[in-house]
Amino acid sequence: MSGHSKWANIKRQKAVVDSKKGVVYAKMSREIIVAAKLGGGDPAGNFRLRQAIDRAKAEGVPNDNINRAIEKGSGAGGADNFEELVYEGYGPGGVAMLVKCATDNRNRTAGDVRLFFSKYGGNMGESGCVNWMFKERGEVYVNKDAKFDEDTLMMAALEAGADDLEVGDEDALVICAPDKLEAVRTGVSKAGYTVSSYETTMAPATTIDITSQETGKQLLKLLDALESHDDVQSVHANFEMDQDWLTEFLT
Repeated sequence: MSGHSKWANIKRQKAVVDSKKGVVYAKMSREIIVAAKLGGGDPAGNFRLRQAIDRAKAEGVPNDNINRAIEKGSGAGGADNFEELVYEGYGPGGVAMLVKCATDNRNRTAGDVRLFFSKYGGNMGESGCVNWMFKERGEVYVNKDAKFDEDTLMMAALEAGADDLEVGDEDALVICAPDKLEAVRTGVSKAGYTVSSYETTMAPATTIDITSQETGKQLLKLLDALESHDDVQSVHANFEMDQDWLTEFLT
């Protein structure tokens, strides 16, 4: 997995501190609102909404917040006019970055994202400048428990439509095409494995190795600033980095 995948995984495994819960709740609510607005408020017929609800529950978002967001997205709760935008640029060390946002004020969001790039040694670019370096894919993270068996998981995943399996120290990553994500998640679960999270993401075709700790710190500060912004839903970047630096930054 790329450095950013490892960084995101470490963040997922840490408890969300109280000071950031409001930001997390806001992000999850916006994701649900957009999903309901685009595909309707019934999770049974809207996979993107089910995915957003599952992510919100995993982050500890209360059911009342989730239900209010569904109502807003369905037009029953005075929904804000959120739109999805993607900003592109380069971070420290020449790392390519995609910043996906959900915002009701594109001028505010663009200004803030541009400021973060400038403040932490990066440059915000034009649309399309780095998007070609990434490919959309589905990712299903599976817990490695006492019942875990790599060969059995691989067989179940491939039968469900997966393309590949990467096994780490604490979990396994099943990779698939975006349109196979629901089938793969269901197939892996039915095979008896515990899915800790699943999502559609943008995977880099190639990665840049960050060898300077100072550059690494600047890059992580930029990533953290972006991901802590209410309007930013996700950040994708194409770097490799010493995992000890990732862990140190987050402790």
